[in-house]
Amino acid sequence: MRTVRIGLLLCQQGPAGLWGPSAIACAQLAVNEINAAGGLLGRQVELWPLDAGVTAWSAATTAHDAVVVDHIDALIGMFPSYARRQVKEAIGGKVPFIYTPQFEGGEHDPSLLTTGETSGELLRPAIEWLMTERGVSRFFLCGSDYLWPRSSFSTARQIIRDLGGAITGEDYLPLENHDFGPLLDRIRSTKSDVVLPHFLGLDAVQFHRAFAAEDLSACTVRFASAVDETVIYNLDDGDTENLYIASSYFASMRSRNNGAFLERYHCAFGDTPPPANAYGQSCYEGIYSYAALVEASGNFSATAVRRAVGRARLRKTARGLDKAPLVGGRHPIFVARVEGFDLKIVTGTAVA
Repeated sequence: MRTVRIGLLLCQQGPAGLWGPSAIACAQLAVNEINAAGGLLGRQVELWPLDAGVTAWSAATTAHDAVVVDHIDALIGMFPSYARRQVKEAIGGKVPFIYTPQFEGGEHDPSLLTTGETSGELLRPAIEWLMTERGVSRFFLCGSDYLWPRSSFSTARQIIRDLGGAITGEDYLPLENHDFGPLLDRIRSTKSDVVLPHFLGLDAVQFHRAFAAEDLSACTVRFASAVDETVIYNLDDGDTENLYIASSYFASMRSRNNGAFLERYHCAFGDTPPPANAYGQSCYEGIYSYAALVEASGNFSATAVRRAVGRARLRKTARGLDKAPLVGGRHPIFVARVEGFDLKIVTGTAVA
């Protein structure tokens, strides 16, 4: 009997490539656990890591070939939003497609299941907390020039205005453009209280280094929803002053689900694996989401799997407080202050 082939489409190069090792490790852990428990409908599972490259075209081409040539049974996607529509079109609904990272929201295609947090879910609690607790009101928006930052900032503008704040500026840079000098000069000239930098992966690392080097971090708050442990570990201790982040998952979070996940993760990969983070964990959850949908439907077909959405529950996840959350369900959002290389949750609820 042929194995169940699950394609994991992710960037192994470019700005988002820094999440590749943790994403593959987390997905492989889920596959190993499912196989140890008897597989899916009696069949063993095989993980097929697929490099999305750095363009929508490369991601779509890889996805198409994986479906048509390699005959994968499902696709788990953990790649930037600029390629999501093209990948959907390339696979044409032939296999189940689960998209796992945080994203801008507004996705209503029934052929695609999203499991990550939306920008609206991440931005509102953080902006409300910052305005109330830090007394900020003047926001500068900047980020990489593609769908996720632009759409997220449309959401942010509405939230900020609803809460009585003001937008002092908005600027975008091409991916892999690290000439931040003019942007930082503009931020300084606007006397903004807080900056929302939505840069992707390694571009975010370079932005936060440059921001701190210009001595802006002491007087200006930063709030970033796509900075995680992997980005933070690529910064110097002093680069994270006045930096806040939001997510439904931090590796340092104390909860039953996360404690059990980290124990299994380190047992599988040792004391120094790729750092656990929200993007890697999303792939772990993505594999289990597909498994739950297959088990609920009793079938591997894309149509049957889609019909199981709304009634399938996860066997395992590191997120949330529910032992068996609904596939694609929402999870609590946490806001944390970065202190050196540590995270201190300032709002949200975690269970010891």
